[in-house]
Amino acid sequence: MDPIKEIRFVLASATMGTLVGVGLIPTFLKLFSKAVDRLEVKGSVPSIVVEALSVSNIKRIVKNTTRPKKRMINSLRYREIPKRFLLLNTFITAVYTIGVISAYYAAFFVGEDYRLSASASSGMINGIATILLTLLVDPQAAIITDQALRKKRPYGDVKALVVLLIATKFLGTILGQVLIYPAAMIIASFYH
Repeated sequence: MDPIKEIRFVLASATMGTLVGVGLIPTFLKLFSKAVDRLEVKGSVPSIVVEALSVSNIKRIVKNTTRPKKRMINSLRYREIPKRFLLLNTFITAVYTIGVISAYYAAFFVGEDYRLSASASSGMINGIATILLTLLVDPQAAIITDQALRKKRPYGDVKALVVLLIATKFLGTILGQVLIYPAAMIIASFYH
């Protein structure tokens, strides 16, 4: 029996998880700012993590949760972030989202002799996505961040970058729903 319904459910769960992450961006930005301040005092990331996991700090983190506000979104400088960069991040996220699942799904379409090989293809798919991310997305994000640090760009561009990267991850998980079947067929074609 074709497991596509279960696969689509898993992909929908990834989309919902990403949506929750989008809602937590303001809280994360606030916590990240405080963590950087604590890093200057403590001098070590592991000590900050241990400190953050104390019951009193977890309660404080929950208490300081910030909901996204419309004015936060409206104030972001979206136009300054390259569109091609965002499209690439959407596509790469889609590939990451379906990498493992499409390989396992491809195993459904090949003969019994090739099932293990097809399902093991996920490493190659995610490897390609990692290379694309490293060559095409990460450098552009680093340039925007570096320009903001050197005051050649407003800091608001970095905030817009973070929001747009998370938004394109959300779109990438949705695109994964479209690409799952063709990806599985492409993988299966190598084993026929």
